[in-house]
Amino acid sequence: MADDLAPGTDRPLAGRANFLLSQLGFHTAQTFATRLAPLGIAPNHFGLLMHLERGEGSTQQQLADVLGIHRKVMVGLLDDLQHRGLIERRRHPTDRRAHAIHLTDAARALLPRARRIADQHEDEILTPLDADERGHLIAVLQRLAAHTGHPAGVHPGLQSSARSATR
Repeated sequence: MADDLAPGTDRPLAGRANFLLSQLGFHTAQTFATRLAPLGIAPNHFGLLMHLERGEGSTQQQLADVLGIHRKVMVGLLDDLQHRGLIERRRHPTDRRAHAIHLTDAARALLPRARRIADQHEDEILTPLDADERGHLIAVLQRLAAHTGHPAGVHPGLQSSARSATR
């Protein structure tokens, strides 16, 4: 078995970590998007709302910098959330050129529901693992994610969108 996992061997896809991570990532992303759809949001909305909840009053530029997203992409995401009635832009209290981003009451009501969906989704994905295995898996995945150089808690899909927007 160990010989089948050695680099350079003719390993099947099911024995390759990169394939398994991609397969599970695709499944997880698709099913999460499907579960969020009845709330009228997508995973990128959920992620941005979660960041906003922790950094309410941030400017568009501050959010773009923290998330590593091109400012044009950030403006589009915020426009979409504003159109959905989930955020509002207010004049920044100390910078008249900037807008502070705030959650609306609708977003505050939606976030607990979206978090429950995320928690249920994660529980279902991790059903075969006990609590210790889940903790170990999370720690290993965090280490691998840090190794890629992506900011913690920021999905690289947003950054990919940003690169294509600047072309």
